[in-house]
Amino acid sequence: MTGTVARVSQRRPIQVLVGVLILTVLGSALVFLGPTFLSSLSTGGGSLLTRPECVMRTPDGEVGFSRDEAKRATTEVALRARGVEPPASSSLDEAALQALTDGPASDAGPVLTCKGYVDSELRVEELTPSGLTPRAEQVRTAMAEVFGDQSLGGFEPGGVGSGHGGASTHYDGRAIDVFFRPVTEENRREGWVLAQWLVAHAEDLNIQYVIFDDQFWSARIPRGQWHDYEAPPPANEILRHLDHVHVDVLGGGLP
Repeated sequence: MTGTVARVSQRRPIQVLVGVLILTVLGSALVFLGPTFLSSLSTGGGSLLTRPECVMRTPDGEVGFSRDEAKRATTEVALRARGVEPPASSSLDEAALQALTDGPASDAGPVLTCKGYVDSELRVEELTPSGLTPRAEQVRTAMAEVFGDQSLGGFEPGGVGSGHGGASTHYDGRAIDVFFRPVTEENRREGWVLAQWLVAHAEDLNIQYVIFDDQFWSARIPRGQWHDYEAPPPANEILRHLDHVHVDVLGGGLP
């Protein structure tokens, strides 16, 4: 027993020394990297650990709120545009709702983003008679309930076999295009109302990607955010998704 105690006592100074060295190295790294490194761990809505589920830019600054609040707000804005009374008002003030409706003051664009989420237990689905998978059909139904009649494309009974990129989710019946033609500022703002509604409801509807107006949102990027979309040549209005919102759902099975 005495020998065991002696060995433990001998190890303690070494463990303390190792701990001090680790703290010294970490401290030196923070000093070297400085505020730029620390700020990279933060976003407008807070750090990566504390960032709220959804963030919206308003004229008074960024507002963080829950996904349920985002769903209610985007639905209220969409129904108001149709002259329909929303079933439940959101908790956001009028300025925030107006920002969702109008977009940024300088140009049409997104003001809302939410964190991405992927359900890894989803199963692969077969096409329904519409040419969409059940999950994609659920998105179409949900959009119709809020936005009414829409100009849709990118699918057909039996599925589509051409007209899209080689790895397009349209061929799997997992994608829908919602058209806003011609490309005008008014139509772009209407498209962004839909695009942001889709992002707010992405978790419920198992949405994978939303692409519109040279930008995309992905459920596979946990932080969310809108990112620049690089269209393939010839990068026309269609390929840049200037005249339509593209939405697709997760396929299920392995990533």
